[in-house]
Amino acid sequence: MDLSLFAQYGPLLLKGFGVTIFCWLVGTICAMALGLAIALAERYGPRPLRWLIRAYIEIIRGTPFLVQLFLLYYGGPLVGLRLDALPAGLLGLTIYGSPYFAEIFRSGFNAVPVGQIEAARAIGMAEPTILARIMLPVALVSALPALVNFAIILTKETVILSIITVPEIMYQVNRMGAETFAFVEATLALALFYWALVEVISRLGRRLERRVTRFMIERV
Repeated sequence: MDLSLFAQYGPLLLKGFGVTIFCWLVGTICAMALGLAIALAERYGPRPLRWLIRAYIEIIRGTPFLVQLFLLYYGGPLVGLRLDALPAGLLGLTIYGSPYFAEIFRSGFNAVPVGQIEAARAIGMAEPTILARIMLPVALVSALPALVNFAIILTKETVILSIITVPEIMYQVNRMGAETFAFVEATLALALFYWALVEVISRLGRRLERRVTRFMIERV
């Protein structure tokens, strides 16, 4: 194993890792926001809208991310949607992650005790106020472990973005392997970068869970 390759390709790998973190962060935030909007629309929207949302969720969850990304990047121009690799990757992550986050939020809303909602309605609270002050806080506490877990899953899905030439860590690792034929070193670098990212997210998630749980206990 030639460790000197890490010094030679270190800046390139770090640049790719930065792109990976950017793609994951933006994709996760957008997917989570869209997922919350979908969950709210499914809960409060009219029946035809709920049917459309359910169809969207099942279609996206039932197809691989690679297929969705190919259709978006290579098939988009056929319907007038022309995107560069990076915007297409971010949009692909958003679309792919949103149904999963929507289902997580839906389960969180279902975990809110019905008695709390009925009590709020009994004292005359409006539905938006009930949603903001009762349902969302309780649902987020309940759904937080699942949200963190799927955010970790999305980190690993970013490797697929290299297929459409997004210069993230997998793209740079492939470049390193192709130029040096040192595929063991390249794969080791990839594994270490993703291990570090997942470890950081896991620790931040556990810390956030403890703080949120303590806040809810103090609030009660």
